[in-house]
Formats: sequence, structure tokens, C-alpha cells
Amino acid sequence: MDTEASKVGIVIVTHGHFGQALIDAAELIVGPQENVLSLCVDGTKGIDAAVESLKKFISQVKSNAGVLILTDMFGGTPTNLSLSLLQQDDIEVVTGVSLPMLLKALQKRTDSLQNMAEEVSRAGIKGIVIAGEMLRKRTSKG
Repeated sequence: MDTEASKVGIVIVTHGHFGQALIDAAELIVGPQENVLSLCVDGTKGIDAAVESLKKFISQVKSNAGVLILTDMFGGTPTNLSLSLLQQDDIEVVTGVSLPMLLKALQKRTDSLQNMAEEVSRAGIKGIVIAGEMLRKRTSKG
């Protein structure tokens, strides 16, 4: 069985080059990844051109397992472009992308698309920590 065909493809759609920076950081941690692309929405292309680029990227990473689109902010242009393609059953969109979310997505690529999306969402929530508060709690207990 072709392992890449059974992995969910990933497209990160963000304002500016944030998505590519996330991929670069993730690959420093887990190594090179196949079928992970970033679409930069920077205002130099019109909406129609951006949607066409997104469709092209989806077709490049698409597998039998579907495609997860990660966007930076709900309500922003990258998310709105992505939501326009949600009528396809094998695409899911998760907003608020962060490095912990991308790492979880890379770890869960052989899960079902829906389970992967849920795990990625949880990783985003869990990845937000007020570090000083956490350290103060630990030192006050010890």
C-alpha cells in the first residue's frame, strides 16, 4: 500500500509568509514532509487567482485520505477562500494555525480526516499556556 496515498494532505493558507515559516519550523523538528504546501495570501493576487492557486495546491497534496486546510484566523481572507471549497467531503478547514497544531497534524496524518482535525484543534488549545503563571504554580507547590 502506498503510504503517501493513505496520508491526509495539508495546505496551510495564511496572510503573508506565515504558513511557509510554520512548515520550515516543523521540518526542523520532524524532518522533511511530503504533500504539505503553503499558500501565501498577500494582496498581490486577486481573490479569483488565490482560489485557483488553492485548488491547484489541494490537487497537488490530495490523497485518498483527503486534505486538511489550516488557516491563520477565522474570518480572514485565507479562511474565507478555504471555506469556499468545503462542499467537498474530503476537505476540512481548521483555523488559528500554530506550530503545535501543525506538528499534531503531521503526527496524525494517517488518522481519518475528521479525527485529525479534532486532534489538531485540541493541540491548538493545549498549546496556549501562560508560562509564568504555570511556573509560579509549580514553584509555590514545591
